[in-house]
Amino acid sequence: MAQKPSIPKGTRDFSPTEMAKRNYIFDAVKSVFKLYGFQQIETPAMENLSTLMGKYGEEGDKLLFKILNSGDYLSAVNPGELADPNSSKLTTKISEKGLRYDLTVPFARYVVQYQNDITFPFRRYQIQPVWRADRPQKGRYREFYQCDVDIIGSASLLNEVELIQIVDNIFRNLGINVVLKINNRK
Repeated sequence: MAQKPSIPKGTRDFSPTEMAKRNYIFDAVKSVFKLYGFQQIETPAMENLSTLMGKYGEEGDKLLFKILNSGDYLSAVNPGELADPNSSKLTTKISEKGLRYDLTVPFARYVVQYQNDITFPFRRYQIQPVWRADRPQKGRYREFYQCDVDIIGSASLLNEVELIQIVDNIFRNLGINVVLKINNRK
């Protein structure tokens, strides 16, 4: 008897009904972002590891999905490195790309790469999937969507107030009753 196909742990399929619900939520979020004058950008699912590594701390780096180089990627590796399970140099020799862990680091790369083409303050939003090489648990997935909204290039505290208003507006539009509490760690 043939084995039934399955998907990797920590991922999920979405039925047409689930997609309709998700799209309803995403459309509500996007409409508020646009109402406040934010522009949508999109970044690649994969980034160079040199962009991703070191930005999330040691624990975060362990949660990055690394992509094997194509072709004969093992030709640059000596046999001793293959036997060493703790060789961090091995990773850089066989993998130069990884799946994004969040949208913040790719956004920072985007801003640096296109800084001469961006008008500041830059108001951007992104809704895209992200991946974490974490142990899946109930309600915790390896692949999920993240919604980001940011204002860069302005030090005005009014931007922070506006971001809070955006969150409140989104929840109100979705009919979700929330109480927003503000804290200051200083």
